[in-house]
Amino acid sequence: MEVRDRLSYWIEAVCNTYVQLDCDTPARNRAFQGTIEANQLATLGLSLVTSSPQCVRRTPQKISRATEDYFLVSIQTKGSGKIVQDGRTAALTPGDFALYDSTRPYELIFDEPFQQHVLQLPGAILRGRLRDTETLTARRVCGDRGAGHLMIGMINTLAADIDTLEAGSVAAIAESVENILVAGLCSLPGAADPVVSQLTAHHRDQIKAYALRHLRDPQLSVNAIAAHLRLSPSTIYRAFSGEPISLNVWIWNQRLDGAKRDICDPALAGRTITEIAFGWGFNDAAHFSRIFRGRFGCSARELRGECLRKA
Repeated sequence: MEVRDRLSYWIEAVCNTYVQLDCDTPARNRAFQGTIEANQLATLGLSLVTSSPQCVRRTPQKISRATEDYFLVSIQTKGSGKIVQDGRTAALTPGDFALYDSTRPYELIFDEPFQQHVLQLPGAILRGRLRDTETLTARRVCGDRGAGHLMIGMINTLAADIDTLEAGSVAAIAESVENILVAGLCSLPGAADPVVSQLTAHHRDQIKAYALRHLRDPQLSVNAIAAHLRLSPSTIYRAFSGEPISLNVWIWNQRLDGAKRDICDPALAGRTITEIAFGWGFNDAAHFSRIFRGRFGCSARELRGECLRKA
């Protein structure tokens, strides 16, 4: 490929893999080198980027013309880099990672050759699990201890073994990565849940435990939970007031996660998507389709097709 065409080709590859971006490089007039190795684990993208120095920008203009809603996580493996978003800059060296949000402008700056793993997951997933996600972007999570260390180890192992994964385990592995990511982000200062009384925490634990046992019951509701626990509906709502999402949305998300696991399971390929949805407590196929796409960024049919191709 001609030297002058390499950067254009690279920009196209980056945009096709992630989101629409602008990219420039000090090597514009020299030989630019870059590779992207991309894989998909259910709704979680995992890629390895190796490249010459560059500066990548997600501009307001790109955002205004796009519908993408993703969180991305850069996990530095070689060289150094900076992630700039929301008035903060995270300087990454090998072993560190940081989060950024595709719905707001950001900049990725690499002044030297670098390599990093990039995780990409639908925005609704993290917003349903973490409060005030805009306060967590462009903040360095150190990979040499705690949840950050576990995250780095899991990603390195996953990247090495990704071609040998059994199709039936892909959705569960993707959820495990999400859990470790959330734990790492929760280690950031100010990311802890609001302090609540012991009684409120006890009620919230009771509510979640009961709901998880009855997710497949289409009659599960705030009133049903309140009646079983002998609490008033207002007490139920107060117990959940400190959570990132309402109780009803939390229940929908737990059901969606269960349906996603079944949809990705080759052993259940004989069941229709509607049967799976109704088996997880949904009773309206159109509602299920709408909120499934809203949470995972794709239709249930598209996800099933992707997972079965890996079987």
